[in-house]
Amino acid sequence: MKIFKIIIPVVLAAICMYAAWSCSDAQGSDTSMPDVVDYNFHIRPILSDRCFKCHGPDANKRQANLRLDTKEGAYAAFKDNAKAHAIVPGDVKNSDAFQRLITKDTALRMPSMKSNLVLTQYEIDLIEKWIEQGAVYKPHWSFIKPAKLDLPEADEAWVRNDIDYFVYAKMKERGLSPSKETDKERLLKRVSLDLTGLPPTLEMQDRFLKDTDPKAYEKIVNELLANKHFGEKMAAPWLDVARYADSHGYQDDGLRTMWPWRDWVLKAFNDNKPYDQFLTEQLAGDLLPNPTQDQRVATAYNRLHRMTFEGGSIAEEFRQDGINDRVMTAGYGFMGLTMECSRCHDHKYDPISQRDYFSMAAMFGDQNENGLLSFHGEVPPPFVRLHKSE
Repeated sequence: MKIFKIIIPVVLAAICMYAAWSCSDAQGSDTSMPDVVDYNFHIRPILSDRCFKCHGPDANKRQANLRLDTKEGAYAAFKDNAKAHAIVPGDVKNSDAFQRLITKDTALRMPSMKSNLVLTQYEIDLIEKWIEQGAVYKPHWSFIKPAKLDLPEADEAWVRNDIDYFVYAKMKERGLSPSKETDKERLLKRVSLDLTGLPPTLEMQDRFLKDTDPKAYEKIVNELLANKHFGEKMAAPWLDVARYADSHGYQDDGLRTMWPWRDWVLKAFNDNKPYDQFLTEQLAGDLLPNPTQDQRVATAYNRLHRMTFEGGSIAEEFRQDGINDRVMTAGYGFMGLTMECSRCHDHKYDPISQRDYFSMAAMFGDQNENGLLSFHGEVPPPFVRLHKSE
């Protein structure tokens, strides 16, 4: 029997939210104006980059008592002028914030000259159209439940599935046209590299070129999806996000046995494990009823932070560093949010307060582990012994 150790947590609870979609850049003179200006896709990136530093969530840095990250703050009347508002839905002329964007008076123009920030004409036009259409605010995109959208208009002769409609619409918005359909050799190489990270074998290429079946491409895609290398290709980005390493990260950077967790991730992708199970087993697999050995291995995700045996290390300091690491990783890995800014203050760009951060940190801190190795580099408990037959 082969015996090895893998570290696991004792107590964790699962918290997650799905990232509904990512914000797109709204810049460039070759970009056409969208029919409907969306707050999260088009406006929030602009306000976050140019305005939230002085008029955002951070009360300590907020100027002019103006908050533009919420509709309540943006629609409210100014304290010194009850008839004036930063944004008036549907009324550009009476939206003081917009007028500050286009004024010729450099003493009044926003962003201020000393900030060295400017808006392109396209961005100004986007904000103008957004206000005209009602200046509709939305929650942070990662807090919005995914919803099925109506298909946009597209060239029916070009599209083959629902995704193609959105690809075609975005190309038209960017002033682009579809390329000509490529030959089978290039098509196979592209899909093979996309799904497995490897070029196709000569045998696969010959077989695909000779296959005249209209579903030849669909068959080769299914074959690649069933290939073990598919899991390896899909797992690589997650291993990076989850900060995977088979070493401790400090000083001599000694060996740490974490590859069983890596293999669990590869298997999860190859087995097409449902996302909710993928998330739950990593965060709290040991708390499931009658957890299997694999579910316990999955929770090693929570012990991937760096560890040290440096003399004079303070246990509580490294325990807190480990907690912070778990909060950050769960934030950008599972929730589509960056959490670390709110460790020191209310987040300046995302809707996360310092209270939110430490509430989450309290959950991730409920385990008996401080991140310190023994002098000989031995793994601190809790850990589990895994048995593998010869």
